[in-house]
Amino acid sequence: MKNNRSFCPLNLMVEIVGDKWSLLILSEIMFENKRHFRQFLQMEEKIASNILTDRLNMLEQQGMLTKKHDPDHKQGFIYGLTERSIDLLPMIMEGIRWSLAYEPVDLVRYASAVNLLQGGKDATSRLRNDLLDMHHILPEKIN
Repeated sequence: MKNNRSFCPLNLMVEIVGDKWSLLILSEIMFENKRHFRQFLQMEEKIASNILTDRLNMLEQQGMLTKKHDPDHKQGFIYGLTERSIDLLPMIMEGIRWSLAYEPVDLVRYASAVNLLQGGKDATSRLRNDLLDMHHILPEKIN
């Protein structure tokens, strides 16, 4: 069992994705379909390779990412989402909504996010289903 600072629900989430890179990595997979280490290095936020390695390993250990050998590159890996990470989609969408309201978002570069927000819960639900399909996940049934 890992050591948590507390068992507050928000703290438990922050301990996994509360650093400055984890949500950006997950959103790059969700919205840009980036799946390889070298693609993450090209993010406009300029993550250092050692930090990226650390975050990818931590996200995999926490059950947020899968990591499979890339058949096209002997030493490469393909990263994928899990249902656990895809379930953060509504929170990520709310973060985007907040940024659009209060920060100078590049509306041209991020038009797809704006369009997704304008599509409402139906569009987010469709994206969630598409991500589950793309990452070959059978959703768990909630009783």
